[in-house]
Amino acid sequence: MIVSVHQPQFLPWRGYFDKIAKLDCFVILDTVQFKKNEYQNRNKIRTPDGWQWLTVPVAYKFPMRIDEVPVNNQSNWRRKHEQSLLANYKKAPHFDETMPLASTMYEREWERLTDLNTWNVVETCKALGIKTDIKYSKDFDLPEEPTGRLVELCKALGATEYLSGAGGNGYLETETFEAEGISVAFQEYTHPTYPQRDAAFELCMCTLDLMMNCGPESLSILAG
Repeated sequence: MIVSVHQPQFLPWRGYFDKIAKLDCFVILDTVQFKKNEYQNRNKIRTPDGWQWLTVPVAYKFPMRIDEVPVNNQSNWRRKHEQSLLANYKKAPHFDETMPLASTMYEREWERLTDLNTWNVVETCKALGIKTDIKYSKDFDLPEEPTGRLVELCKALGATEYLSGAGGNGYLETETFEAEGISVAFQEYTHPTYPQRDAAFELCMCTLDLMMNCGPESLSILAG
């Protein structure tokens, strides 16, 4: 049983979904502190000039947890996002089958960031054909200490292996996992290239960019 845990991101990049696809169970961790100016409320799309951010405005106050952060709906950010996607992907090969995923998301006036991000992660997995079981940290009684929290989640789920992002090598106490009979592996992700509409390939765009350009081949491409 391979398990991993990650905060819910907005329109996550390909490495995020590659990791989910390798798992038996993925836990969405939104009961930890929100990180400002990272990928929890924004991500990148491709433009003729390179890339641009799509940002969800939030009414964040330190030290809110992710599941406490409200979306700031005073501006019509959803319409702006849709206009940006239309302007930059209308001529993409798989626009017609991919855009409804985004349009459905933008039809709803989201109150909490975690609900928006969780919906997007779950529905993108479905669209890609990823069948990994998804669970939520709110459904577990967990300690605050980071490694302890992950170990307890693994134990509760019957994990034999925890798959960490590459950055976990710098802070995870692997011996704590091993003491519970849980091995730790670190994701090694080589970013794939694929046809984008403009000549110069841009790395690390959101997965929606891949889906707009490659459609049903997206899952095999993101997995390398």
